[in-house]
Amino acid sequence: MGMFKRLVDVVKANINDLISKAEDPAKMLEQMMIDMQEHLIAAKKDVASAIADEKRLYAQVQEQKELASKWTQRAEMAVQKGDDALAMEALKRKQSAESLAAEYEAQWVKQKEVSDKLKLAIQQMNDKVEEAGRKKNLLIARQKRSEAQSKIQDTMSKLSDNSAFDSFGRMEEKVKKIEAEADAKAELNDVLSGNDMEQQFKDMEKGGLGVADELAALKAKLGK
Repeated sequence: MGMFKRLVDVVKANINDLISKAEDPAKMLEQMMIDMQEHLIAAKKDVASAIADEKRLYAQVQEQKELASKWTQRAEMAVQKGDDALAMEALKRKQSAESLAAEYEAQWVKQKEVSDKLKLAIQQMNDKVEEAGRKKNLLIARQKRSEAQSKIQDTMSKLSDNSAFDSFGRMEEKVKKIEAEADAKAELNDVLSGNDMEQQFKDMEKGGLGVADELAALKAKLGK
């Protein structure tokens, strides 16, 4: 179980180091997830190694039990042949195999307990890493939303600044002034060039009948 404590300690140390540097939260979270994934992978390798040790011990138990059974059969064969000396030698080897089988089995039981605990722990750690990944995505989304809201508020604050609208007002007055000056210059040029008098005569020529003239013409048309 010590490796999981080391994993937690390393992750905590990395988190504290990142926080102390006051980096961008999104980058911090991404780096934290990378660290957690790397240490989780290393922990899984350790668990796999522990499970392999358990299986190897179990195989040795079965091997010694089969060997003990084999020497038992040989001892029986020797007894049937009337060779007690050979039977005794076979029984000695049978007992030796049984003794080794018992030792391996005791180690296997302990190793299996460790393996079972490690498998449970690695599953819990894997669940926590997955949960951290989901929280990371939510936190990054919240950060982006907050940043967007902050930018909008900054923009609104700038737009609500009267000085900006005052500048538009001043620009409008300046444009009007320029237009008035241009019209005045054009009018002055017309006067100086005689175009103004010419225009007055044209206006007189284009002028239509007055209301009284139109009424007289209408009566004449109708015979009134």
